Amino acid sequence: MANPPLSVVVLAAGEGKRMRSRTPKVLHTVAGKSMLGHVLDAARALEPAAIHVVHGHGGEAVQSAFAEAQIHWAHQAEQLGTGHAVAQAMPAIPDDHQVLVLCADVPLIRPRTLKALVARAAGGVSLLTVELADPSGYGRILRDAEGQVTGIVEEKDASDAERAISEVNAGILCLPAGPLRGWLASLDAGNAQGEYYLTDCIARARADAMTVTPLACADPWEVQGVNDRLQLAAVERACQQRQAESLMREQGLGLADPARFDLRGELTVGRDCFIDVDVIIEGRVVLGDGVHIGPFTRLRDCEIAADSRVLGHCEIEDSRIGERCQIGPFARLRPGTTLAEAAKVGNFVETKKTHVGPGSKINHLSYIGDTHMGAKVNIGAGTITCNYDGQQKHRTELGDGVFVGSNTALVAPIVIGEGVTIGAGTTLREDVPAETLAVDGSRPKQIKGWRAKHRQD
Repeated sequence: MANPPLSVVVLAAGEGKRMRSRTPKVLHTVAGKSMLGHVLDAARALEPAAIHVVHGHGGEAVQSAFAEAQIHWAHQAEQLGTGHAVAQAMPAIPDDHQVLVLCADVPLIRPRTLKALVARAAGGVSLLTVELADPSGYGRILRDAEGQVTGIVEEKDASDAERAISEVNAGILCLPAGPLRGWLASLDAGNAQGEYYLTDCIARARADAMTVTPLACADPWEVQGVNDRLQLAAVERACQQRQAESLMREQGLGLADPARFDLRGELTVGRDCFIDVDVIIEGRVVLGDGVHIGPFTRLRDCEIAADSRVLGHCEIEDSRIGERCQIGPFARLRPGTTLAEAAKVGNFVETKKTHVGPGSKINHLSYIGDTHMGAKVNIGAGTITCNYDGQQKHRTELGDGVFVGSNTALVAPIVIGEGVTIGAGTTLREDVPAETLAVDGSRPKQIKGWRAKHRQD
């Protein structure tokens, strides 16, 4: 018998007062992605017929953040409990669907766990449970003498004996849409919180002689909710540990300390890659074979080819690095930077929209922007490309084999031919033909009494 169609309902209407933030709670990030984004990714892995998100506090911001996603939005104007929240989505869900209810502030739930939960429902009801050493704040799972689940009691409504139960409700359930519609209509708010509890549907399902099948979650982090900044930080570290272990086991990445690694996007690595401590990876990053990344470095949306080295305290964004390059320490490669093979960008160098040719070097203390450098160019310390005239950016072209002396200013637009040598301290405003020595011919001029004459007392 084919499984019934699946509709996913994600509860995302909570205000999150304990976050003390203007940002809606579900838009706070874990590993660079909003908590709601993580939950939606897990839901999409099940290939449901539809995904419904129940929004409330900060609803416009939440919808705007997922404006291009295929989502059915349901508004919960008043936060009257989880049962009331699910009821807002039900008008758009056919009776023959299964309804999987997820929480937008539980970002580490795995798709494989959800698939197992949906399979256990089998036309009935399934719910995710977890054993906690400290179950405070969670609804307790009630079982009969045969061990069958009979209901869920919220902590504020529980007796002392019920509070002693360590098996708790994870807040993730799968229920048949038709019966669920009736159960939701029958809920009442006669409890300690004055809310309509979705969990009361478990007792109603049992009263209707429907099978209720629990699924125990082995990893408590999968079902850890986030209500404040402390829990958010704890979930972040758990997520980073999960990602670090996956990269080490599945891709063979070497990490100096998995506890001091942050991946906020997607990382693909080749063989024998190594990342030192306190490196941050953002966006999409690809490392070729044998790449080493030094400590305290941030990589964002970049590709670094085989056997290149990035030394400590560097920042590389939207750049492409060739094979056998060396970068840093303390280098900043801004968007649009490309390094051909065996190029070098040294300490305290900044580049932007610049191509550094094969074997070329910018060793230290320079700014090179809007520039194309040929092969085996050597840039001396303190060199800058003056690429902005106050209105427009202009290009600098350096041919193969150019040698630029220290403390040089290249005023763009300018073309420096192949084999040119530029003397130290030179300011160039005009093109220089190939195989030319360019020096600043002006002599220092001394004017005695200048300060005394022009000083204002």
